[in-house]
Amino acid sequence: MTTLPPLSLYVHVPWCVRKCPYCDFNSHGVGHDRTLPERAYVDALLDDLEADLALASGRELVSIFIGGGTPSLLSGAAYRRLLQAIETRLPFASDIEITLEANPGAVEHDRFAAYREAGINRLSLGVQSFQSRQLERLGRIHDGDEAAQALRNARAAGFDNINLDLMHGLPEQGVEDALADIDQALALAPEHISWYQLTLEPNTEFYSQPPRLPDEDVLCDIQEAGHARLEAAGYDRYEISAYTRPDRQARHNLNYWTFGDYLGIGAGAHGKLSAWQPDGSLAIERRWKVRQPEAYLRRAQDPRGFVAGRRALETQELPLEFLMNALRLTEGVPRHYWRERSGLPDTLLDARLEEAQAKGLLCDPAQRLQASPHGLLFLNDLLALCDEQ
Repeated sequence: MTTLPPLSLYVHVPWCVRKCPYCDFNSHGVGHDRTLPERAYVDALLDDLEADLALASGRELVSIFIGGGTPSLLSGAAYRRLLQAIETRLPFASDIEITLEANPGAVEHDRFAAYREAGINRLSLGVQSFQSRQLERLGRIHDGDEAAQALRNARAAGFDNINLDLMHGLPEQGVEDALADIDQALALAPEHISWYQLTLEPNTEFYSQPPRLPDEDVLCDIQEAGHARLEAAGYDRYEISAYTRPDRQARHNLNYWTFGDYLGIGAGAHGKLSAWQPDGSLAIERRWKVRQPEAYLRRAQDPRGFVAGRRALETQELPLEFLMNALRLTEGVPRHYWRERSGLPDTLLDARLEEAQAKGLLCDPAQRLQASPHGLLFLNDLLALCDEQ
């Protein structure tokens, strides 16, 4: 029997002040009064975790990510109670990373100290842009000055590991506007920058009423110029949309991309768990929780529990499941991760890689599974080849 992958925990907080027109996450606007069932929700999260403990096999948590929605709508006291209770159920790694997503316009900045005292040691600030015109189009409730002040206040509260989320390819955006956002982010010196392109997702306002987005040539120019600006400032691109200072990669996200395991608690949360079977095979299951917040809270008293669905991953789908994560990393993953984290032989993967390598989309897969620089530019094409039987 082989060891299991590292284990993380994802906690979903489903509420936000208002729904952004591009957002397809499980988030539900509550308005500016921000009245939330905070205590009842933390109770439900802990009941949810308790029901999943058998899946954790006594493993320690290497990371926790609290996402949303807007998790900064909850108080520091709520997170202190939650994290203390989680640690009594699952051991924390000595260097555990605990991230909280925060919207600069939906947090009283004196809360940062309370979050830090609760045990949260990494913040991810959803800035998206520093330009008022773009923020209004994106439905954000903060302005550029508030975003900058949020980071400074987080620093004053003791946070030394901060990510800024930035979007590019915004409505009618040109190269100079995109670079201006990057420059303002760089002036704040975060440890990590997530810089990703706006996409129109189904079931969003932007999908039904699309804004005028830059054409493909402009998008390519933005990506090329922005990448150069970030790397020149000392930020290393280690994933398609992620740039970092040395040794400040998002460890929680790295666990996703390297096909690690994670529990998911909260309304609509997803998890992936592996378990070695008596016959030596590895069973991998994805499961997801009840999506609507009100229904999720009711499930705390329901014998059916919080799980809305579960699905075992079949052998034939595991190569794509694995590669669509691993190949997002610019350096890929060691070859042995495939065997260890899928429980399957190299031969099942090799046939799918030959054409991609022949077309220059994949580096030599003998030691690492890694997209070539050309493959990173055409990742969807690479994955389509890897999905062919």
